[in-house]
Amino acid sequence: MPPEDRVRLRHMLDAAETAIEFMRGKDRSALENDRMLLFAVVRAVEILGEAAGRVTAETRERYADLPWRAASSMRNRLIHGYFDIDRDIVWVTVTMEMPALAEKLSLILKGAEAD
Repeated sequence: MPPEDRVRLRHMLDAAETAIEFMRGKDRSALENDRMLLFAVVRAVEILGEAAGRVTAETRERYADLPWRAASSMRNRLIHGYFDIDRDIVWVTVTMEMPALAEKLSLILKGAEAD
């Protein structure tokens, strides 16, 4: 794996862990009632998507089970549709999908360190 991809995967993992931590102990209504929380979580998702979009095709193919396109697409939707954020999608992404993604990224990075 190219060293720059390792850095980008680390950025993805850091952003995922940050978003998960921000939502820990909170329910869905927190995204409605706490604007700072919403902005922070959305920013973490944007960072994850930006990093995913910069990973080389070689690495994306090697780890084809990761949601590369979905991460980049969500980033684009959040950046360009900032005025119309679907909080339900953000909630599902961060609380239900991101923990598994973070686990996969962590395993990949541990394997890359061994190389």
